[in-house]
Amino acid sequence: MRLSFLSRMFALALSSLSLAVIAPSAPALAKAQGYRHYQIGTLTSATPDPVSGGLLLMGGGDRNHDAMHWFFAKAGHGHIVILRASQAGQVGKEFYKDIGGIQSAETFVFTDRAASSDPRVLAALKRADGIFIAGGDQSNYVRYWRGTPVGELLDAHVAAGKPLAGTSAGLAMLGEKLYGAMDGGSITSPEAMADPFGPANTIESDFLHLALLKGVVTDTHFKERDRLGRLFAFLAKAQADRPADAPAMIGVGVDESASLAVEPDGTARIYATAPDGGAWLVDGSTLRGLPRQGPLNAPRIRVTGIDHQSVLHLPAGTVDRPSFIRNYAVADGKITGETAAP
Repeated sequence: MRLSFLSRMFALALSSLSLAVIAPSAPALAKAQGYRHYQIGTLTSATPDPVSGGLLLMGGGDRNHDAMHWFFAKAGHGHIVILRASQAGQVGKEFYKDIGGIQSAETFVFTDRAASSDPRVLAALKRADGIFIAGGDQSNYVRYWRGTPVGELLDAHVAAGKPLAGTSAGLAMLGEKLYGAMDGGSITSPEAMADPFGPANTIESDFLHLALLKGVVTDTHFKERDRLGRLFAFLAKAQADRPADAPAMIGVGVDESASLAVEPDGTARIYATAPDGGAWLVDGSTLRGLPRQGPLNAPRIRVTGIDHQSVLHLPAGTVDRPSFIRNYAVADGKITGETAAP
């Protein structure tokens, strides 16, 4: 009787010891992989419809369901892979349950650069019908993805005629050059125009290489966070070492309430959750060759408005039926004038 009791106690002690050893291993393993994984739907089901190319440039606010249905249709109503570096699997649930019309949504939340070489992550990207880059801190995206297999697969995905979407930080990553927020902050328009070539304006390159966004710098939360001035500064620094015979770069800023849906031929149209939601096109031709010391000075910067009636052509940067065309003047780092352009 006593032997049986001691045996049970010994077994219980071993079990407790095992739990003490095993319990910490799951988080340790997740950290070693460099990501957290979430999925909803059936990953193995067939994609119902043909897949075609397209880019969805989203301003970072509430998602317009018509824009999302456009993106899901481009993905053949199949399988969406979501990439991010914060939060969890909320966007996947939103896509699958609230918006609907897809077979599955799979989310990878990166916690370090190791995940960019993980076989499970790479396999998911290769089989994805559509890829969505969520919002967050774009400096993490630069650190985790640039020069990795993930960056190569994003380029390959678009080149293969499959759709790619990005919102907020996810949109900021898509242009030929980008604002990386590498100093841990998010520069404001007054700060950027006060010192456009300074260290706080962290312009990065050689991230993605998308033909329709060649020569383009993007920005988000545009009207709501008064970001026109900082897009001027982005373009000035992005072109600082651009060859003289290369075309001037353009800037595309998208309002929070808007999304810009870009077809494979480069024609782009606005979807918006608010009547005044749209996008802004900045002509960078007068923002090159500027002095690299001191505040921004540019007497005439052409800006074109894009609303739901407009058609933007990328990467050329021409607009049919613009909502406005204006010239802005910047002196000593401040916008000093705004006039209607002929």
